[in-house]
Amino acid sequence: MSGRRVGFCLSDKKRRRMNLDAFRDFSARHGVEVVEIDLTQPLGPQGPFDVIVHKLSDVIVEAEHDSKSQQLLANFQSYVSAHPSTVLLDPLPAMTQLLDRFASYRIMGKLRNSLRDWRICSPPHVEVHSSSDLSSIQQAVITQGLSFPLICKTRVAHGSLSHEMSLIFSAGSLAEVHPPCVLQSFVNHGAVLHKVFVVGDRHFCVERPSLKNFPSGPCDRETIFFNSHQVSKPESSSDLTELDEQMPCLPPPSSEAVAALVRELQVQLGMALFGVDVIINIHTHTLTVIDINIFPGYEGVPQFFSALLSHIQTVLDTQTSAAPQTTDSPESTQTASAVTTSL
Repeated sequence: MSGRRVGFCLSDKKRRRMNLDAFRDFSARHGVEVVEIDLTQPLGPQGPFDVIVHKLSDVIVEAEHDSKSQQLLANFQSYVSAHPSTVLLDPLPAMTQLLDRFASYRIMGKLRNSLRDWRICSPPHVEVHSSSDLSSIQQAVITQGLSFPLICKTRVAHGSLSHEMSLIFSAGSLAEVHPPCVLQSFVNHGAVLHKVFVVGDRHFCVERPSLKNFPSGPCDRETIFFNSHQVSKPESSSDLTELDEQMPCLPPPSSEAVAALVRELQVQLGMALFGVDVIINIHTHTLTVIDINIFPGYEGVPQFFSALLSHIQTVLDTQTSAAPQTTDSPESTQTASAVTTSL
């Protein structure tokens, strides 16, 4: 493994949350050099890199309206295009689609058919575009078979605003949504969220607090605005998460079903580092997928460092065994030209 270099391209916040300094020391003990990439400087002199691990969400989203971010992204893409043997974790087009809930929810919607044998689904949803008026939103909710209460989420699935959500209890209250956004039927799930963290061929399931149960059907209750990050932190305590004492405990997700879900999403996404938020329907015990996350925080996964390094080593070993041929892995072939940022 000596001489193998892995570049990390992360925001300061992601770098701190991941504790990249500790991961660098951990990797060095196993013969892998971890190098921090500075996007504001030319990448050529910082290389070469056998693998680049990145989370460019900030840059991709800001490139929609900021010329400096556009240039940083273009420089990164140019480097990747000029170095086809450098493996990218994960492909930019795959990551970009997960920044758009319209795109990721369409992927989730396909799971009912592909994973029918495992009784896995996602709630029905409606895309609300910026031009949508109240009557067309109300009609779409009926047409798509959504049921109240509804959960409303921003279209862009990145940044602090993406955690700002609302629970809507009646058709009239749909006037309060701010397009573009997604409306999704709220599924009672006993205030327990299961976060599935994927690292290559391994995955880990961590339990978190979540929203409590609400009576099904429309009612005159006022819309509840909340921050999902605050509600589902490991130490969260909120009246939104307090359950009825009579609520029976739900069984945990089947490990076989979760494994099937992860395998299917790896095929659909072409990604190695992602998270899936799942809940258990209290009435049907169906495993229900409610969100997919890019390169999540992996909080509560003590084996994260070893799992990440193991995956990187697998990529490096595959790369070595494929030499001197060009590596044609999905991670390395999907580069700049395929990226779209139409969020």
